[in-house]
Amino acid sequence: MPRALKPLLALALMAGLAFPAAADDIGPETVVARVGATEITLGHMIVMRSQLPFEYQSLPDDVLYEAILDQLVRQSAVAEQVGDRLSLGARLALENERRSFLAGEALARIAREAATDEAIQAAYDAAYSGAEPTTEYRAAHILVETEEEAQAALAKVREGNDFGEVAKETSIDSSGPMGGELGWFTKGMMVQSFEDAVVAMQPGTVSGPFETQFGWHLVKLHESRLKDAPPLDEVRDGIIQQIQRDAMEAALERHTAEAKVIRTELEIDPAILKNRELVED
Repeated sequence: MPRALKPLLALALMAGLAFPAAADDIGPETVVARVGATEITLGHMIVMRSQLPFEYQSLPDDVLYEAILDQLVRQSAVAEQVGDRLSLGARLALENERRSFLAGEALARIAREAATDEAIQAAYDAAYSGAEPTTEYRAAHILVETEEEAQAALAKVREGNDFGEVAKETSIDSSGPMGGELGWFTKGMMVQSFEDAVVAMQPGTVSGPFETQFGWHLVKLHESRLKDAPPLDEVRDGIIQQIQRDAMEAALERHTAEAKVIRTELEIDPAILKNRELVED
């Protein structure tokens, strides 16, 4: 190697940025830029990209790469000007953000670990194994404000007018333009008096008028059917969400109970929390 190149090679190795890193060496710790004493890594860029709004996610990779790196460089340049000169309020806000972030990460990990295949299957079995078939009902209704209006609508139906057409003409419910159609539903999905009327009906008949907190109803039952327990894949997402909620709530209770918490006995006026001036400096 020519002697003149040796100092240049040494400087390049010391800088670590003169030669591109081998593909196998590139990872989240790879430094892509330095702004003063701040290093920006590939990991910083990956995290920022994952947090972008959905509409930006489909931009070309090269466009996003440059935009994200530019944003991090700009933020770092501005942040360097602040250094440690944060106001009291800013320091406290940063502490709150850190506390919230760490708690969120801990709960997210607990939620992920709780939703195992075994836990999902056990929850499904507990909810549906041996359960009796559920009766579903398909009905339409007409909703009006007064009993007189309901009686008038019922008279039209009894005269031979189509129930759906009467609903379109008179119902004030959002289902009115669709002929009052409610689709399929089970017990517990409707208010009690409405449910009681439907359960007592025979398919093809009309019931009412009867009153609920929403107004006066006429209801027509189209048909009913027995529905077996849904397959696991159909309810998996809901089961996972419930498992994760239960796990996080249990963890919150457990960790709070286990923590050494000492509340001071100072008498503090709650209204003091509105005094922002106390943390301004």
